[in-house]
Amino acid sequence: MGRSLRCAAMLLLALMSSRATAQDVPGLETCTAERQMERRTGCLQSNDDFLAQTIAKLARETRASIAASGRELAAARAEITALKSMVEKLNGELTQMKEKVASTGKK
Repeated sequence: MGRSLRCAAMLLLALMSSRATAQDVPGLETCTAERQMERRTGCLQSNDDFLAQTIAKLARETRASIAASGRELAAARAEITALKSMVEKLNGELTQMKEKVASTGKK
């Protein structure tokens, strides 16, 4: 019982200490609630900066993804070309083998 009481107390302390004061989250602030124009302007600028950074990050990630897709597409096209030439070679060999079998069968 003493052990479960200690666990409960530790859990309670952890929950109490996790309560944080209100924080401004960039990009999620409600700037219209601000009464002072300077604070409202700062809030809007903070949101704008956050959104600009987020857009720039997403643009970089998108460009990297497109570049990777382009490389994968080029590799796939090269592989398809190699496979097509291999199929043509095998078809040629098969035709030769059929001709050889047909010529030995006629004799």
